[in-house]
Amino acid sequence: MEKRESGRLMLESEIPAFVDAVIEAGCDICAIGHDAYVLGDLEEMDAAADKFDRINEVFGDRDFLLPKIVAYLRSLGRYLEPGPSPGHWSDNKKAH
Repeated sequence: MEKRESGRLMLESEIPAFVDAVIEAGCDICAIGHDAYVLGDLEEMDAAADKFDRINEVFGDRDFLLPKIVAYLRSLGRYLEPGPSPGHWSDNKKAH
């Protein structure tokens, strides 16, 4: 999936709305460790390709917010630690 630049920079205050939009698009967004996040698996992302075009238009460039997005996802408990067979983020206890 190609990310289209809208020329707009996403605001830090828009992170919760961005995460909600990705979830509503049908993708299981989660942080991986403390340095990355994934929007979902390939099937989810393919099915939501048109919705992602709209999400990219609405929110714009967010690459510079990577650490903040990861921190927000971790605060929701939507994270996996790298390693063998990490399971699913929903296996986490509570958000911290």
